[in-house]
Amino acid sequence: MINYIDIHSHIHDKAFDEDRDRIIVELEKNSIATITIGTDYEESLRALALAKENRYIYASVGMHPVDNRTEEFIKERYLDIAKEERVVAIGECGLDYFRLEEDKGAGFFVSALEEKARQKKLFEAQIELAVEVDKPLMLHGRPQKGSMDAYEDMVEILRQACHLHGDKVRGNFHFFVGDMRVLEKVLALSTFTVSFSGVITFAKEYEEVVRGAPLEMIHVETDSPYASPAKYRGKRNEPLHIREVIAKIAEIKGKDEEEVSALLLKNARRVFLPKTDFS
Repeated sequence: MINYIDIHSHIHDKAFDEDRDRIIVELEKNSIATITIGTDYEESLRALALAKENRYIYASVGMHPVDNRTEEFIKERYLDIAKEERVVAIGECGLDYFRLEEDKGAGFFVSALEEKARQKKLFEAQIELAVEVDKPLMLHGRPQKGSMDAYEDMVEILRQACHLHGDKVRGNFHFFVGDMRVLEKVLALSTFTVSFSGVITFAKEYEEVVRGAPLEMIHVETDSPYASPAKYRGKRNEPLHIREVIAKIAEIKGKDEEEVSALLLKNARRVFLPKTDFS
C-alpha cells in the first residue's frame, strides 16, 4: 500500500550507490514510492532498470536541457524506453537559463541566443515524444537571476503545443520557483501542475506561491540527493524526507496534515500513476 509519493528524486544517482538497498527497504517499510528521474540517455536507462527491479520505484526518461550537452537527442532511442510500463513521465526536460553568461564564458556556446534556440528545439522534441507515448512531462525550468524568462518561454511553447495536441500535452513543473504571475500562467494551461521541494521548509520567499497554488494542482518532491529540508540541511537528501515537505505545505496553508497528505497522494496518482493499483 502506497501512502506517499515523492514525484521527483534521483535515487539511481551514484550518491546512493553505497546504501541504495537500505533506502529502498525503508521506502517500502514506510509506504513511500518515488519517481526517479533520467537526465540523459544513460541516466534514463539506469532509472528504468531500478524501477523495473522495485515496485515502489517508477521512472521518468528524458534529457535535461544542460546536464549533458555532448549528447544528441535521438527520438527513436528514447521512444523505445519511453514505452516501458514503469516509465510514468518524460523528462526532466525544459529550459535552463540560469548560467547563460557563465557557460558562454566557459565556451559551451557562441551566444545566449544560440543556446536558447538549442534548448527550445530539445524541449519541443521531448514534448512530441510525450504526446506520442501519451505520458506527462516532468519539466525543469530555471530562469536567469532576477527574471522569469525560462518559465515564460516554456509556457509559450507549451501553450502552442496544447493548441496542437490538446490535453495530451500535460505534466508538472518540478521544483517550482516561479512567482505568482508565472503560477497563474501555468495554471491557465489547465493540464499542468507544480511541485515543491524541501527548499520551502527554510526559504520563506516561496510561501506566497505555495499558499496561492490550489492544493489539487500541487505535488511534493525531494529532488534527492539535493535540496534537503531544514531538518536535514547539510546532509544528503532522501525520498524518506518527503513527509517534511508535506508537513510544511500543510503548515503554510493552515490545513490538517493528514488531509493534505491524502490529497497530494491523490494528485500524484491522477497525473503520474492513473493505471496503478496501490493495494
